[in-house]
Amino acid sequence: MESKLYVGNLSYTATEEELQNLFAQAGTVKSVTVVKDRETGRARGFAFVEMGTDADAQKAISMLNGANFMDRALTVNLARPREERGGGGGNRGSGFDRRRDDRSRGGGGGYERRR
Repeated sequence: MESKLYVGNLSYTATEEELQNLFAQAGTVKSVTVVKDRETGRARGFAFVEMGTDADAQKAISMLNGANFMDRALTVNLARPREERGGGGGNRGSGFDRRRDDRSRGGGGGYERRR
């Protein structure tokens, strides 16, 4: 069993310190990470908490899953391993834009002016 927990439905104002104190009721807390948006720095509404032992993690799930914290019912369960993401992100910046290429040659979209 794993000792890393996913904590969902978290208030956007919850801090790592507040989560540390909450999960300490179930046992030793190794680390707390509130996930934040890269661009805005605002919390995204979920966090990861690593407990000291598997038994502490199981106790935290039993105690805190569905518990009311900052007027929200928490979702607490085992964190799944992170999935590998493929690079590239779709079609961004790659590929051929025919219209842009025609304009750069002065083609004007297929019609040429005759003299």
